[in-house]
Amino acid sequence: MTMHDPVCMMEVDPRSAAAMVVHRGHGYYFCSEICRNKFNADPNIFIGKHLAPALCVGVMGSAGSDDAEWLRQHAFRLGKEIAHQGLTLITGACPGLPYECARGAWQLGGMSIGISPALSLDEHVHKYLSPVDAFDVLVYTGSGLMGREVTNIRSSDMVVVLGGRSGTLGEFAIAYDEGKLIGVLKGSGGIADQLPALVESIGKETGALMVYESEPERLLQRMLDAYRGGHFRKPNCFCNEQIAAAG
Repeated sequence: MTMHDPVCMMEVDPRSAAAMVVHRGHGYYFCSEICRNKFNADPNIFIGKHLAPALCVGVMGSAGSDDAEWLRQHAFRLGKEIAHQGLTLITGACPGLPYECARGAWQLGGMSIGISPALSLDEHVHKYLSPVDAFDVLVYTGSGLMGREVTNIRSSDMVVVLGGRSGTLGEFAIAYDEGKLIGVLKGSGGIADQLPALVESIGKETGALMVYESEPERLLQRMLDAYRGGHFRKPNCFCNEQIAAAG
């Protein structure tokens, strides 16, 4: 797959691009830092030349109702920041912390996609007791709670973990094994607070990049910095390992 440098219109493969920029939630790839700098000086000159993909942030966390109010507020703030950055939010369309995140994104008019375990809207509401009011799109996988986790992770360019229990652990395991950029909200309890020790005990190099931060806005900013700083060249394990990073 190739894209086009929006400045010079040269074809650019994301794996070997010299630089990339996230602007209004979309990823732009460049043949050189010179073109990147020209773009940054006045993006409005260039953004209409070539369609750029939206970047998706997957948020994985507890679907329970017993999380502390401050943690629900942190999830809400995370959703607002995702929308503020122009990014697309992906969750498992469940209650709890992912729903609070979706509500935050909705408040700022952000795009929110829910990956439902259900076969239909009726099953989503009545069998899984899940919300519908904070999503622009609901994708009905019919895969059940565990089966839809792969879709959640693979549809996300980067993944955030906050709180969580066994389901969140499963989502983290997929993201880590597939080399994703993973942000962890420190102090949010549950699985999230166990991840530093867990990653150390795994002892497996997958290409995954871990970012830990206690404030939602700072966490997302550090993740974006890491993504455009180089992780975009190999955002998951399915990229060709033979192509060296540019520069």
